[in-house]
Amino acid sequence: MSVEISAALRAKLSQYDTPTVCNAIEVIAPERRGNGFTTEQLVCARPEQGTMVGIARTAMIRATRPTDLSADEMKERRLAYYNYIAATDEPTITVIQDLDPNPGFGAFWGEVNSNIHMGLGCVGCVTNGSFRDLDELADGFQILGSKIGPSHAYVHLVDFNIQVNVFGMTVSDGDLIHADQHGAVAIPSAIAGDLPGAIELVIKREAPILAACRAPGFDIDQLRQAMADAAEIH
Repeated sequence: MSVEISAALRAKLSQYDTPTVCNAIEVIAPERRGNGFTTEQLVCARPEQGTMVGIARTAMIRATRPTDLSADEMKERRLAYYNYIAATDEPTITVIQDLDPNPGFGAFWGEVNSNIHMGLGCVGCVTNGSFRDLDELADGFQILGSKIGPSHAYVHLVDFNIQVNVFGMTVSDGDLIHADQHGAVAIPSAIAGDLPGAIELVIKREAPILAACRAPGFDIDQLRQAMADAAEIH
């Protein structure tokens, strides 16, 4: 189900890192503590760029062997995929599952695809595949991938607009994705609007503990009191 997210909510969520958003999701939906996020370390193309927030567009790829489709059929599939990427006015994040036994054998992402996607309203991607062309990626485009590699090999689209799983994060078309250098999380549509309030609560609960441990003379008694103070914040 697609998330209806306002520009104001998107801008608000962009102010916080992904670990903070994960903490806030746990407050609203405790059952999500153990799922919905990437569970392997990802290589971030531009750690300094900060957070990206967008609506998911999904696809699957392979690269270790050529496609069984003809050149014309493959061209039509690629154009249909690009049309799918472009079919919204909201910023999108493409989540691509590499189906190869050794994911990342060939890179789907590089100078050309990053520029095409950026031009079609996509702000970045999350993938268990690889990427390349670090110095030529589209300005502002963010990539979280499994590794960096030199070749695209036989990379080709297998399918798109389907449910995918990237390092434990299951994503369907239209899900809301929050990602930064730490990884990515899929935000349940039912709680997206409640996240800013939950984030503020998380920050308030952490404040007395952080203030205490950073103060001169910090000891276990002050920690005990700070933890008690934090527990009283609702």
